[in-house]
Amino acid sequence: MNLLSEMVEDQLGIKEWNNVLLQANVDGVYTSSGLYQDSELLKLVSIISERNNIPADDLVFAFGQYMLPGFAGRYPYLIEKIPDFLSFLESIDEVIHVEVKKLHPDAITPSFSHKRLAQHQLLLNYQSNRKMCRLAEGLISGAAKHFDTQYDLQHSPCMHTGADHCGLLITVNAAAS
Repeated sequence: MNLLSEMVEDQLGIKEWNNVLLQANVDGVYTSSGLYQDSELLKLVSIISERNNIPADDLVFAFGQYMLPGFAGRYPYLIEKIPDFLSFLESIDEVIHVEVKKLHPDAITPSFSHKRLAQHQLLLNYQSNRKMCRLAEGLISGAAKHFDTQYDLQHSPCMHTGADHCGLLITVNAAAS
């Protein structure tokens, strides 16, 4: 949650973040060691969306993009050993979420399974009761930027249309990577 506050402060200003907190009627003391209710996050996203005329899906995507640099800055040792974009995506469940659970044992992380279809193509399956696939898409985008990689994404199936998971087919543009 502290990454959300940082994103809003960086992009919209601290005054806007304070106004959002006032409107949400929450104390706004977010730390990296704290766990927060999904309902509080969704309430804050809804208020930010309304106040700034930003579609909530776009805001959630932007938050996903913002997460990767924030995470890399806090825990560089988890990212610096990973050689490339697709390897990073393959490591989410086996490395990143394992470390998140060490830091926050009660954290509820989504599930990512993967299958390398070709050297430049990965099928990432996302599963979560939260159905925040736009956050996952944003995280993928943030990772691509971090690893200076161009990619295409196809999202099918999707939990929002009744599937039990979201299929995220990532194809790296070999000429640009």
